Amino acid sequence: MADVTQSWTARLAELGIALPPVAAPVAAYVPAVRTGSHVHTSGQLPFVAGTLSITGKLGAGVSETDGKAAARTCALNALAAVDALVGLDSIVRIVKVVGFVASAEGFTGQPGVINGASEFLGEVFGDAGIHARSAVGVAELPLGSPVEVELIAEVR
Repeated sequence: MADVTQSWTARLAELGIALPPVAAPVAAYVPAVRTGSHVHTSGQLPFVAGTLSITGKLGAGVSETDGKAAARTCALNALAAVDALVGLDSIVRIVKVVGFVASAEGFTGQPGVINGASEFLGEVFGDAGIHARSAVGVAELPLGSPVEVELIAEVR
């Protein structure tokens, strides 16, 4: 497992993962802000190469498997935002993840969907990726995205 003395950039390379370019904001905000020893990311959508990779709602056309993959992509995009601001290797630990899931009426699997982000962060950061979390069902998300993820990282 990875630890806080390891290079997170090297860990991503070991996993065969490249950070994407930071997704351009779709409104009046910045991708990430540092305050003290924490970086807060804005909500990240599952953009791949500048295009939303999936649209729709969980429980109405989007499978839990696809939602979980989208949450993983959102977490990767959040790491790109942290990297662009302070450098990935400055991360001490992931403190909190907040995930929003566009949910059809009656869909209650939000925690499983957001596990896509949580499990990915654990794979990259090991014990330093264990975090507090919220997984919230919502009626709609920007651009028709099924998932949005934001995180708080403690940094050096």
